[in-house]
Amino acid sequence: MRTSERGAATRGALLDAAREVFITRGFAEAGVTEVVSRAGASVGSLYHHFSGKADLYLTLFEEFQSRQMQRTKQAVQGARGEGESDPLRLFVVGARAYLGGCFDEKELAALFLRGDGPPGFEVLMRDRMRQWVRRNAALFGDEKGALVVVVTGALAAAVSEVVLSEDVAAARGFSEEVLKIIGQIPRP
Repeated sequence: MRTSERGAATRGALLDAAREVFITRGFAEAGVTEVVSRAGASVGSLYHHFSGKADLYLTLFEEFQSRQMQRTKQAVQGARGEGESDPLRLFVVGARAYLGGCFDEKELAALFLRGDGPPGFEVLMRDRMRQWVRRNAALFGDEKGALVVVVTGALAAAVSEVVLSEDVAAARGFSEEVLKIIGQIPRP
């Protein structure tokens, strides 16, 4: 195995181990030694790839968000390709894909919503919410519209309820009910 391949494998093993440790113990209780032990790596290799425990957590978050953005983008592009042009319907299509990703990666999504992240993580989350509102405003073609704030806020609350729910079947039904209501909101 080449050095670059070995480095990528070590990085991936560290992220996989960190994910498991953070999910089972939470960020605050997770230890670097447990992560490297579970990854079959050394503390030195962890610090070669990451600046520490917080960097592992933030990398997991960024990669999750990237997958979520890809899911929603593909869903919206697919709907546009089928002729859909109504911004609210496109929002619902993207929202359904985002919620689907939350179901697919429920434990990881819940990790980020529990409030047990590194210092400053809540600021990052608020910034992401503002970015999400701006992207939705672009979708709706309305930079300051109340509709954008309403649908974005409703979906954010639904994501939280779905991800933190113990009953997956009920959460799926709930998410579809929320999407149905959002889809019926009258346009201003």
